[in-house]
Amino acid sequence: MKELDIRYSNHPNDSKKYTTEELRKNYLIEDIFVKDEISLTYSHQDRIIAGGAYPVTKELKLEAGDALRADYFLERRELGVFNIGGDGVIVLDGTEYTLKKTDCIYVGMGTKEVIFKSIDSSNPAKFYMCSSPAHKSYPTRFLPMDKAKHVECGDQEHLNRRTINQFIHSDVLETCQLSMGLTVIAPGSGWNTMPAHTHERRMEVYFYFELGEDDVVFHLMGQPQEVRTIVIKNEQAVISPSWSIHSGFGTKSYAFIWGMCGENKTYNDMDVIKTTDLK
Repeated sequence: MKELDIRYSNHPNDSKKYTTEELRKNYLIEDIFVKDEISLTYSHQDRIIAGGAYPVTKELKLEAGDALRADYFLERRELGVFNIGGDGVIVLDGTEYTLKKTDCIYVGMGTKEVIFKSIDSSNPAKFYMCSSPAHKSYPTRFLPMDKAKHVECGDQEHLNRRTINQFIHSDVLETCQLSMGLTVIAPGSGWNTMPAHTHERRMEVYFYFELGEDDVVFHLMGQPQEVRTIVIKNEQAVISPSWSIHSGFGTKSYAFIWGMCGENKTYNDMDVIKTTDLK
């Protein structure tokens, strides 16, 4: 397992001065899936960890490493994992769970051993994960797509028709602070969130996938009066601080996994920004 990539918190006024290169260095996570590696980024924004496990020819074990100062990764953390690749297996303290594409699993604090493996190396699993600090252990739960809560949003006229699939969510199961879901943008639409919003009581990471080789998402971030753009390719993620809007438009329809943690788990606790007020 690779050492954690550490990203520090910063003041919104600092981001106003960033060049494109500095924005990408601070907020963009480019290398999510590295063959036969677990590649994770540790953000000081609510201390979320996000990244991927890509077991192609061997099993991969999730370890605490030096950065967490813990005996094992989930000693003081909870974890959510989606599979977006071929069929894969997660082994949790000896119990195996098979995850097909878009299946999710929530793993409670205190689980000591987490192992990722693919069933077929010619079509390997791609495990995307988020982890947040936890103070209580909740039961591990396997969540296929039919166990998620499905919310239809937007309309074709405004190019934002999408399905929000809420997996690790207060209406589905209880966690300490981690929330995760998978949103699918309908064909012909491109906006993932518009009107944009902020939520001061929690941060968010967006992981974009199902984009073509020549497609991108223009991800909008920053304070409403100082909107900035990060161009994101397939299977990359972006860190969104609590003070930042997070919205984006793709050159084709796509999907993204959102992971949130912070003080408040209430999904609708957000401050909507009128589109014409953005600058």
